[in-house]
Amino acid sequence: MSNYEDLIKQREILDQQIQTIKENEKIAAVQTIKALIEKHHITASDLFSKKPGNTSKKVPAKYRNPASGETWTGRGKAPVWIAGKQRDSFLI
Repeated sequence: MSNYEDLIKQREILDQQIQTIKENEKIAAVQTIKALIEKHHITASDLFSKKPGNTSKKVPAKYRNPASGETWTGRGKAPVWIAGKQRDSFLI
């Protein structure tokens, strides 16, 4: 039966082997990817393009403070100048 020190040494050896194999597989994967990119003329925009529908659209202002000209879209917490008041009078 192995003692604690022997098991620790075995683990260190295994960790080194794992790291070596992991690096070799990474190198091989990168080479394969580079070959495919070159073969098919793939660009970064082909791989990392924006998906339609993920763009956030700016919401137009719905309310305006007549005193300062400050606007609010009607989303989120209401500003102090409109909170608790009839909003119809502030519509744009």
